Amino acid sequence: MGSLSPLEKTRLTVDVELHRGSFRLGINFQAGAEILILFGPSGAGKSTLLNMISGLVKPDAGEIIFDGVTFFRKHRPGININLAARKRRIGYVFQDYALFPHLTAVENVAYPLWRQKDADSKAAMLLKKLGIAHLGNRYPHELSGGQKQRVAIARALAPDPKLLLLDEPFSALDLSLRERLQSDLSALQSESGLVVICVTHNLEDMFTLGDRLAVIQNGNLDQIGQVEEVFNSPVNHQVASTLGIQNLFQARVVDSRANGIVLEWDGLYFEAPFQPVKVGELVTAYIRAEDIKVLYPDMQLNKAVSHNQVAGANPPCQWP
Repeated sequence: MGSLSPLEKTRLTVDVELHRGSFRLGINFQAGAEILILFGPSGAGKSTLLNMISGLVKPDAGEIIFDGVTFFRKHRPGININLAARKRRIGYVFQDYALFPHLTAVENVAYPLWRQKDADSKAAMLLKKLGIAHLGNRYPHELSGGQKQRVAIARALAPDPKLLLLDEPFSALDLSLRERLQSDLSALQSESGLVVICVTHNLEDMFTLGDRLAVIQNGNLDQIGQVEEVFNSPVNHQVASTLGIQNLFQARVVDSRANGIVLEWDGLYFEAPFQPVKVGELVTAYIRAEDIKVLYPDMQLNKAVSHNQVAGANPPCQWP
């Protein structure tokens, strides 16, 4: 289970199972007032997981609870429950926008507020905040992909949800607008205490937005934790590859001490931070590109480069 630290309060509990042909999904985690990034390859089950939380897809078994309200329960202690999607009061930004083609931008944003007298003015305010107030009277087919994305985000925020689901929310945006919306979303989450679950394939989104990171592959939650923790200490080769970590190699543990371990790789020995591994165990290790330094014979060495030195050959250049 992906548990929170003792200082954090659990707001969302997800424990779901789903079988669709050969695909099997089984995921269990908790989330608090944070931005939790779901990261993994296409087809891993990330969007399906969002759809189950929102009520658009019914799990085969499990339990989904948010702020003490049970959204779904089946084959778990207690009565079976499947709360309708419209009653869950969740904001959802779909990957394909899912805007109503017959409604203008402002009407799309105001749609969740149709019972409120100030629906149109609130919708216009949200469009202004996202920098597209001048496009309020345009229909979706008259908008660019990035503009549609901003309308979709505004519509998801309109009913003031406490739980916000984002499926690739910045995929159609240019860099400057992506950075602006990332900043706005982080500020919004911090100010309002939102629980945000965000699917992304973008490492920049992960580091800029994420409080925690969940790596999902083949319908399973392989690792969850603080973003830096997961990125710096992936639990296995598959997680490391998914995160784009390079320079992976298999090494054997030859010594283990309180302050670190020693690895042997093809006759070379490297010191590494302590890990709970046994001497003789074969492990996957990696060297970050930014940690590689080139040392010259006449250089004065400091403590930072006093270990893990490897002699390198200097062959002559061969021009084609």
